[in-house]
Amino acid sequence: MQQGEKPEKIIVVEKVEKDEKPEKPPEKYKPAKIDLQVDKEALKKIKLVVVAYSHVEREWFPTQDAYEAEVEVEDRASQVLEQLKRLGINAKGHPGNQYFLTNLLVDQPNIVINLVDTLKGKDRLQTSVPAALELSNIPYTGAGMEGLVIGNNRNLTKRLLLAYDIPTPAFQYIRRAGTQVQEDLGLPLIVKLNESGGSVGIDEHAVKESVKEAQKKVDDMISTYKIPVIAEKFIDGPEITVIVFDDGQKNQVMMAQKIFRKKTDGKYYFTSFASYDDERSYRYKFVEDEILRNKIEKLAIRAFNGLSHKDYAKFDIRVDFSTNTPYFTDSNPNTAFGPDKGLPFTEVALLHELSFDDILLSLLSKYAKEIK
Repeated sequence: MQQGEKPEKIIVVEKVEKDEKPEKPPEKYKPAKIDLQVDKEALKKIKLVVVAYSHVEREWFPTQDAYEAEVEVEDRASQVLEQLKRLGINAKGHPGNQYFLTNLLVDQPNIVINLVDTLKGKDRLQTSVPAALELSNIPYTGAGMEGLVIGNNRNLTKRLLLAYDIPTPAFQYIRRAGTQVQEDLGLPLIVKLNESGGSVGIDEHAVKESVKEAQKKVDDMISTYKIPVIAEKFIDGPEITVIVFDDGQKNQVMMAQKIFRKKTDGKYYFTSFASYDDERSYRYKFVEDEILRNKIEKLAIRAFNGLSHKDYAKFDIRVDFSTNTPYFTDSNPNTAFGPDKGLPFTEVALLHELSFDDILLSLLSKYAKEIK
């Protein structure tokens, strides 16, 4: 070899036996196909379905965010109506206002799909809808009065979860501004409204790393929204969305893990109100840990029944990295129901190869069987 020349590369070629096959990568988990119960003959008995939705006016809400979280139900109701008509089912919509019951008594629908989240801007008044329907002997979908009372009160929900031995993060229910946040809750903390869904009040800086910061957030939220709040230990781990759907024969459980595009506040992953407007904020994937899946499924069914939910519900879960414990942070018995692929309920169902039409027909056929 001449001076200055580079040594030749020595390439080692390993001998591979002809019958030796390369090792296959492990197969990704895919759940078994869910077959929902649908009674096509029973569906023929339906003469009219009414889609009930929230009547919303800006003046009823303390902030623009709170208003926007509710006004979307009008568009969603229109989409559900379109799907029903496309499926050959006669349907019309009615807002939840002072004429609601009168309209129903005139129309005499076979079934009401209840999408009402608020009445006069208040979540706690939505129980008036199932109350009116039960007085009128009109079947309706979704949770009844008891389930909605529980679902609209995070304090009550969490106390019942604990009573049913379902993990939920340490929390404190606070009604008045100035009430001291308990230091033994642990850090970091997240502050949520005791009522309201759609992550209202949760911005990109919702997770607080000191009791002092959490205290300011508590006082600000109570002063702004005029309702109690929950100060909750933030679980720094995967966020899982769980759907329970009762098809009349079985409580079907579907779950998926949120994969966030970036850390919401630069340090933690969580769902903020602003993320609802960003289609790329997160995507879903299957929960591949079998032990965790089985644990969540059992707990979700127990929570669904224990919290008096009906037909369908959504649960939000955070998993503790160190113990693999699934903590139920939120329960929504009246979760956003519609064909929009951006809705968590619909998105998780699609991941499990169930279309909104599949769910809608199964839901209606369960009630259609009871039509005389």
